[in-house]
Amino acid sequence: MRSRCGKLNAALTNKDTEAHCRLTPNDQHLLDKAMLALGLSARGYYKILKVARTIADIEESTDIHTKHLTEALGLRKLDRYQTI
Repeated sequence: MRSRCGKLNAALTNKDTEAHCRLTPNDQHLLDKAMLALGLSARGYYKILKVARTIADIEESTDIHTKHLTEALGLRKLDRYQTI
């Protein structure tokens, strides 16, 4: 993380996130559909991208792949609908 952009993924600005969390057109479409289905805000959009980037980093992947994005979406869905 730090070697790529000099800070942790959680500390990325929206502009940094756009630069370091690029998606394929198919994955972008998947994320757009999920945003509508889950009713997520722009803030949620960037959180999902950062989590997907972190998952990709853990797997030592230079790119975010569909499996990273779907895992991040699953975690977000769990977080959002978890009851206390």
